[in-house]
Amino acid sequence: MKSVILVQRNEPRSNESENSDKLFELEELAKSAGYCIVGEITQSKNPDRRYQVGRGKVDELASLVNEYNAEKVIFYNQLSTIQIYNVSETCKCEVIDKFHLILEIFATRATTKRAKLQVELAQLEYELPKAKNIVSLLKQEERPGFMSLGEYEDSYEQDIKNRISRIKNELKTAKKDRESLRKFRHDKGFSLVALAGYTNAGKSTLFNTIVDEDVRVEDMLFTTLSPVTRSLNLGGRHVLLTDTVGFIEDLPHWMIDAFRSTLDEIFLTDVILLVVDVTEDAEKIRKKLATSHEILWDKSEGAPIITVLNKVDAIKSDELNKKLAKIEYLAPNPVFISAKSGYGIDNLRKQISQQVPGWKRTSVSLPMSDDGMAAVSWLFEEGVVHNIDYGDYIEVDLEARDEIILKAQIYEREIFVD
Repeated sequence: MKSVILVQRNEPRSNESENSDKLFELEELAKSAGYCIVGEITQSKNPDRRYQVGRGKVDELASLVNEYNAEKVIFYNQLSTIQIYNVSETCKCEVIDKFHLILEIFATRATTKRAKLQVELAQLEYELPKAKNIVSLLKQEERPGFMSLGEYEDSYEQDIKNRISRIKNELKTAKKDRESLRKFRHDKGFSLVALAGYTNAGKSTLFNTIVDEDVRVEDMLFTTLSPVTRSLNLGGRHVLLTDTVGFIEDLPHWMIDAFRSTLDEIFLTDVILLVVDVTEDAEKIRKKLATSHEILWDKSEGAPIITVLNKVDAIKSDELNKKLAKIEYLAPNPVFISAKSGYGIDNLRKQISQQVPGWKRTSVSLPMSDDGMAAVSWLFEEGVVHNIDYGDYIEVDLEARDEIILKAQIYEREIFVD
């Protein structure tokens, strides 16, 4: 396990709680990447632009690297190429920032071809603005191993642009295929429901509980990278539930764009389950909900949101009520659950049933014949049969989407005419 030292420069107007949350997030990311944290450094004073933090802090950092034989330094703040170069020169080890760390995690978790393409796209989008500086520094110092990027020529920037273009075209083709699959699912009567929310809110645990699956769940960030979809039975009506990649603080637009085809699983859904960890501080929950709504607002096309308040079994009811009072304007259709114990899952199922696109209810009269029985079998497959009476005719009380109701009524008339 590689040893690392974490560095965070606090913003001038940030408070202690915000700074603590950011450092904790960086710690969790480092652990998720498999690193052993041997030291941490923070600074609140004005930074030296050459290093992101002050020169004195860089010297202190170099001493820590030497003392603990650290193999890598990870900054919470985004670093420029020059800053990475200068800090690495002083510390004599690899230096990365939070976003590079996230890409490392994504690269190890990507299993499908689409996920791997998205990771590569994000990496290239991250490198592109730095390309000219990287080549310039390599020529100046003749350091082919800088940032573990290898030797590059002047064509490096153009090579990146060409590869980005090829990957985007390939992802567009994959997107068309997935949109065709979504249309097919809708045509077959499946409504689409997606789990959204920040990392470690309990989405994958909830997914396993509600569909009785065994998707990988670990106490680390970005366990889910490639979306997983399973059928969910809601009283005879089947919907498709998808577990998606989690949100995280301060993700840059290039990273969101790179993973847009993954996020489309949320944006193109019929209902969104926005999962929240209610054990967190109320202000932290409020900020996460506000950011989540900002991400979803323009792109989810008005899909209803169910706010799934998870881990309620870990806090007292009066504390839960106080938190809800502070966030309720950001928590539409709240449902209290414990994904781990199963508490509240039935209520969540009912809420999903109420929010998915409505089906119509009607009665169909079919002849007592082979054709009539075949029609009954088809109706059981395509809708929810609430009641059926067998007499001179087969009277079916059913609920289904519009096109099935129409086909059933046409089928009814055709059978009787025949």
